[in-house]
Amino acid sequence: MSSSERADLGRALCVITGASRGFGRTTAIEMSRLVKPGSVLVLVARSADDLRSLQAELAESDAGKAGLLVKCVVADLAQMEGPESVVSASKEVFSEDLDHIILVNNAASLGDVSRFAKSFTNMAEVDSYLSFNVSSSLCLTASILQAFPQRPGLQRTVINVTSLCALKPFCSWVLYCTGKAAREMMFRVLAEEEPDLRVLNYSPGPLDTDMQLVARSRTGDPSLRKTFSDMFTGGRLLTCEASCVKLMKLLLEDTYTSGAHVDVFDL
Repeated sequence: MSSSERADLGRALCVITGASRGFGRTTAIEMSRLVKPGSVLVLVARSADDLRSLQAELAESDAGKAGLLVKCVVADLAQMEGPESVVSASKEVFSEDLDHIILVNNAASLGDVSRFAKSFTNMAEVDSYLSFNVSSSLCLTASILQAFPQRPGLQRTVINVTSLCALKPFCSWVLYCTGKAAREMMFRVLAEEEPDLRVLNYSPGPLDTDMQLVARSRTGDPSLRKTFSDMFTGGRLLTCEASCVKLMKLLLEDTYTSGAHVDVFDL
């Protein structure tokens, strides 16, 4: 541990979207180990069963036994009521002795990667994708910031789980690349506007998740599909745990430039 690295994330309210599986689930588990007793985790996803399973696991953990409160919010963030329900639940469990608000914008979908850009003529299909992957993230972030304004003694951190696809075009991934690029710019603007806010665009790398399974089986571009398959068969995918440990180290060190894109392979 470096001399500047702190030992924990404080007594925190952590809101994590897409928390039922994959990187979001792992983030919830890792954060639970780094927050002080009395902290609260608000876990958001569409799957009630998966959220309850994670809640039960956390209740049995050392953090759970030490008083960590875990609240589940079953919500579709693509609908207007989704972000509203998350904010409402967060207000219910917030107490004045909390000293850190952490929002992890992890929820995302891959979109139809079997098709190329020229096939997307249906505006409703594109709007639906962007509503879940871009609009909901901005509206939830803005609502959380309004609900918990800056005050002395309160740190606020917003994390956007991003991707190399925010920076580089991938053939047949037009929706995903567009969504990630838009989200990343959104958080870069936020960092410029809110100097007291800590904003991080974290790219967790190629993870061994259900999304990667879809990528290597359904990607329309044959060269890209082969790349993903070779990464899997060659054992070059990262575990969610390995990537998440690096994210936690970034948060503890707290020396990144606000709004920066930080890739797991840069660490």
